[in-house]
Amino acid sequence: MQYITFRVLMKRIKAIGSLLKDRTVPFRKKALVIFGIIYLFLPVDLIPPILFPFGFIDDLILWIYILWTLKDELDAYWTGEKTEDLSKKFRDKTIVEGVEFDIEDDGKNKDKDKE
Repeated sequence: MQYITFRVLMKRIKAIGSLLKDRTVPFRKKALVIFGIIYLFLPVDLIPPILFPFGFIDDLILWIYILWTLKDELDAYWTGEKTEDLSKKFRDKTIVEGVEFDIEDDGKNKDKDKE
């Protein structure tokens, strides 16, 4: 079992901003974070905040679930492992220009072409 320190939790929370800015992150993961933020500030809760120590348990459980679900993605942002995905940036573009090439048939696949 992996123990999570307070420092790791704070780094994951700080990485949420980078996760939301990244265009390669799926919408459902961003929606999960946005839903958690909205639920945190809504006046309607499952356990009312009037019951002071118990009123924040539902918010805490929701955010523990969100951080646990997105732990791999968030860890990639604060440890520096997240690399830029260039596949969408260069989609439908010719990257190599001015190169000529020829395709030579060596005759090994003639039997497959007849089928």
